[in-house]
Amino acid sequence: MKLQFLGANRQVTGSQYYLQAGKTRLLIDCGMFQERPYLDRNWDPLPVPPREIDALLLTHAHLDHSGLIPKLVREGFRGKILATSASVDVAEIVLRDSAHIQVEDAAYKRKRHRKEGRTGKHPEIPLYDVNDVEEALPYFRAVPYYQPIELDGVTIRFLDAGHILGSAFLVVDAKENGRERRIVFSGDLGSPDRPILRDPDMIHEADYLVIESTYGDRDHNHGPSVEDQLVKVVRETSARGGHVVIPVFAVERAQELLFYFSRLYRSGRLPPLPIFLDSPMAVRITEVFHRHRECFDQETQNLIDNDQSPFNFPNLRLVTTVEESKQINTYNVPSVIMATSGMCTAGRIKFHLRNNIVRPESTILFVGYQSRGTLGRQILDKNPYVRIHGKEWPTRARIEQIQGLSGHADRKGLLSWVSQVKSPVKSVFVTHGEENASLSFAEMIRTQLNWRTSVPQYMDEVELD
Repeated sequence: MKLQFLGANRQVTGSQYYLQAGKTRLLIDCGMFQERPYLDRNWDPLPVPPREIDALLLTHAHLDHSGLIPKLVREGFRGKILATSASVDVAEIVLRDSAHIQVEDAAYKRKRHRKEGRTGKHPEIPLYDVNDVEEALPYFRAVPYYQPIELDGVTIRFLDAGHILGSAFLVVDAKENGRERRIVFSGDLGSPDRPILRDPDMIHEADYLVIESTYGDRDHNHGPSVEDQLVKVVRETSARGGHVVIPVFAVERAQELLFYFSRLYRSGRLPPLPIFLDSPMAVRITEVFHRHRECFDQETQNLIDNDQSPFNFPNLRLVTTVEESKQINTYNVPSVIMATSGMCTAGRIKFHLRNNIVRPESTILFVGYQSRGTLGRQILDKNPYVRIHGKEWPTRARIEQIQGLSGHADRKGLLSWVSQVKSPVKSVFVTHGEENASLSFAEMIRTQLNWRTSVPQYMDEVELD
């Protein structure tokens, strides 16, 4: 058996692993690279022949795990794409939106580059378009949580990862030359007791473990509650006459914020100021949430049963059209503006940032992880100037970050999850984290559990004995 690491190695995005077990060839995730200096990898041919891959196992629908699927199919993949039912529904929306944004951004950059007298290859050519997405969608197959899937000597199960709607970690039991090995791919793991979703399942047996390490070198801040932090930022910004601009991920983070804003509104802790969700994709994803109550925890089930759905309250404004989006910036009253993308790499959030980052009365509020090299990270680091739509803008708005909203387990949570594995683990591979985070978490596993642990480099290949 062989395992090759094709992404998210000593950095966070581009998750992709290639597993060879007997005659079976599996690709686990097919993620887009979203960090500099790795963006060019998105245009490189897949390092393994797409036509030789029997199946793609998708842990969840975030772009850094699913974003290269249309390109994979265009390059010749003809196997099944296996994912949970909720992930299939979310992936369809996410990939269509990704194609639309890429075509739109490429056209904008071509126009701007011509004015500047320069040309480029990748930024001016979309990675794929909507037609490529439509070609890929028929290969998706929905599988239930926990049901064993047999693929020529390999048995696969999807268990709940508690990260986003439909997210899973994978248990792959493979046979080769009379040997049986269990390889577990964590995908992205959520934290217990988060709103809306069930807690992550646990795994108790594994021979090999591929574990994410987004927060492998730190624990989440357990200070004031998320609701207390939101109330403070919104009230202070409202008193200054500004807007609270929140870059959100359309999947999960937007819905979590709706959960909290709904409770704050219904409890009277916030004034009834307009709350805009300016993202056609986030609006469609919210509709998918309504269809997949099987993923919800008991608290959310009870709210819906009592007509207090967190996805519908009076001062919420769901924005889909460009005209409606433009009108938001004509409002003179304080408001909350949530827009994608979560790391400010594309989409409508850039327009809202451009209109508010120069205003001292406004607040840019971050509610999720910002990868190194992204616009979101530059703003969060309070760079005095940031480049948006080809122009430098001074950072005059207040920059804040909410703690306690991460969709990823922190160092303590990751170690607790790993520690549930009772069988002797032959090797642990730490991935999906910036280099310092991955190295730190690998050392913690070695020290506390005395397991062989490594942090693979991009394109590394290992034999699973």
